[in-house]
Amino acid sequence: MTSRSRPPGETAGQAVHGTESAELLRNEPGARPRALLLSAGLVSAGAVALAAGALMPAVRDGSPGFTAGPLLVVLALAPAVAVLYAVVTGRPGLAAGLVLGLTALAPGRLLLDLQLLADGSLAARPELFLADRLLTLPPAGPGLWPLVAGHLLTLAAGVFAAGTARDEAELAGELDGRRRWRLLGPVLGVAGGIGLLLAPLGSGNAYLLAKNAFEGPTVAMAGYLLLAAMLPLTVLVAVSSPSAGVGKGGFAGAGLAALAVGVPPMVAGLVVDRLSVAPGSVLVTVAGLGLLGLAFTRFDVEETGEAVTGDLAGEARLPGLFWWRLATGGLALLAAAAAVAGALTPVLKANGPTPVPETPARWLLLGAAVVLAVPALFVFVPRLSAFARGIVAATWAGIVLAGAAVLSAALSVTEDKAVDPASFGVDLPLPLPDRVGYSAAQGVTWTFIALALAAVAALAAVITGVVERDVSEDGGMDEPRANGNVLTPVVAAAVLAIAAFGTPVFIAPGYTAPGLWSDFGAASWGLLGALAVVLGLYALVPRSRPAAAAAALAGAALVLGLRAAELPLVGSEYDAASAGIGFWLALGAAVVSLVAAGMAVAGARRPE
Repeated sequence: MTSRSRPPGETAGQAVHGTESAELLRNEPGARPRALLLSAGLVSAGAVALAAGALMPAVRDGSPGFTAGPLLVVLALAPAVAVLYAVVTGRPGLAAGLVLGLTALAPGRLLLDLQLLADGSLAARPELFLADRLLTLPPAGPGLWPLVAGHLLTLAAGVFAAGTARDEAELAGELDGRRRWRLLGPVLGVAGGIGLLLAPLGSGNAYLLAKNAFEGPTVAMAGYLLLAAMLPLTVLVAVSSPSAGVGKGGFAGAGLAALAVGVPPMVAGLVVDRLSVAPGSVLVTVAGLGLLGLAFTRFDVEETGEAVTGDLAGEARLPGLFWWRLATGGLALLAAAAAVAGALTPVLKANGPTPVPETPARWLLLGAAVVLAVPALFVFVPRLSAFARGIVAATWAGIVLAGAAVLSAALSVTEDKAVDPASFGVDLPLPLPDRVGYSAAQGVTWTFIALALAAVAALAAVITGVVERDVSEDGGMDEPRANGNVLTPVVAAAVLAIAAFGTPVFIAPGYTAPGLWSDFGAASWGLLGALAVVLGLYALVPRSRPAAAAAALAGAALVLGLRAAELPLVGSEYDAASAGIGFWLALGAAVVSLVAAGMAVAGARRPE
């Protein structure tokens, strides 16, 4: 019996009875037995290499900050054991998903290890190396190369597992609309991605400077950014897989890879002197454990072949619409509150008698908090909840826009600040000069928290929209779509928005505005993120229901209005500031978006 002739009650990822495991690997077309076995072998070889590298010095004449070998060996071998178990028990989809989950995060983990080759003295990896003296470009040790080989072998394994995952998805058919607990996966993925951008640990050791992803060394920064992007993306791919086995495996593989990144610095913060646990590694660890736990839940309504009757079969274990709306509104309000705290508390503190400069972008952050909080309040009103939720799905980008500007101002001042070695417990024989410069204050912390909460609130808003469709009688398939004539103003608004985010809103003597294609800096990431959200909303409008399209366009107009508000909110802090072309373009794009919102509900068309 092949997989394409399975009985209706038997799923792709379900093991058969008796001697079926061996038969499955020999005969099932979807299993690709040779490729699957080769993939499992490569993952196993990579795990052994990672374990060997963990037991050898990663930096020549260097040593780890604690006895991390046993922990690192367990974290390296556990994924391989899971893959081999899935293969032996005849679960090709689960095995392929596990390998792909591990493969997706392997490039980021490889870059983190390559920081030891670029400059190990700047790497915050106490489980592999912790300096006890000042070092300049310490040479790589013999343990680094097995670590590199382990990640490369994992990448190779993913190439062979992709075919099996694709076949399993084809055999499973269409994705069941009742997604149950798998909808919680993207929330965990985003939370873990945020944790990867924060400092992995706290340090009171002068030889280990714990910094967040943006402040750290270049190679490690690229690794953390890649991991932060790939973790939620991998979870989304697993969520969308029609095969329950591939979906579960993707969750488990991504969770195990996240644990390998998050657990070591958390343990180091607990057991190493002058190191402390930081929220970053805790978030990554919690996300990894959560994804691993979701892999043990049922993904499909008929996953075990039972009959399904009524709506309760698909919704019994999924948090209801009320709870998703509560989460969306609550998270948005918390993000707005954190943004208010970031705007009103000091962003910088002086290391001496130097006066502390103010950050003009704090008023923009305060405005972004208002723009997010007002629609979030209406999410709790049943009749207006759906429309307000659609606006929240857009206005969270205002926190990104303003938060990046605040953080950019703080980083530009603190990047060259002086450090007092005495505060790290280091005694120097020579007297030290008075400290000068600035360091980050509470405002930076609150702004980071606001960015994290806004991202999670946006994801909750998207999931709430999915649940709204699922609980409707027809799933929204027979509802009218937005007026087809709305496409023309939407395209015009998109062109204006691109220009509005790429040109200065105000000009002032001695002021250089961050841009997208010139003067690209940390604040430019906020511009790019807000623009991406606005363009994404425009792209969804033609296929959306009238109310949803109007909400998306209204939200985009608010974000563009916030962009234009930089002139009075930020420009007023500069002498002789005047409106730039970006101000008029942002206003024009906002007006066109509102016109398109009206057109979306003025006439509606039935889906073809």
